[in-house]
Amino acid sequence: MKPLLALFAMTTALTVPGVASARPVTLTTNLSNYGGSGIYLALYVTDSSGNYAGSLWLAGRRSRYYRHLSDWFRMTNGSRSQINGITGASVGAGRSLTVTADLADSLFDAGYSLHIDAVAEHRRESPSEIVIPLTTAGAGTAVRGRSYISAFVYNF
Repeated sequence: MKPLLALFAMTTALTVPGVASARPVTLTTNLSNYGGSGIYLALYVTDSSGNYAGSLWLAGRRSRYYRHLSDWFRMTNGSRSQINGITGASVGAGRSLTVTADLADSLFDAGYSLHIDAVAEHRRESPSEIVIPLTTAGAGTAVRGRSYISAFVYNF
């Protein structure tokens, strides 16, 4: 996982002038106890214009559910190349997903946003369940999702 995320950080740094470093960021997603089967989550970043910048993690291995991560799927055209090496199992109700990613410093305080799409098997979709700006001031601040996510927080 680390090499691909480091590559993402490096390619992002190359597209933004004057940036050459990245930092490890821990992304923690706590799920509510919604009483269903495993949740599929897509964590991804968009730029200040809302354009797709890259995927950070995809939880859930059954590809038939990927299209139900509708905002992520629309932005990536469902391309598996967007998630090679950054996937894991779905996450159960009431459980947590913690992922550490190396993110380019240029993503913070520059208009980039982190999105999380969510869907549980045989339940309704929750596109862009969480959308938060990537800011240094926002680190450590928990955000509540609209449906399946009880809290999300990122820390340096």
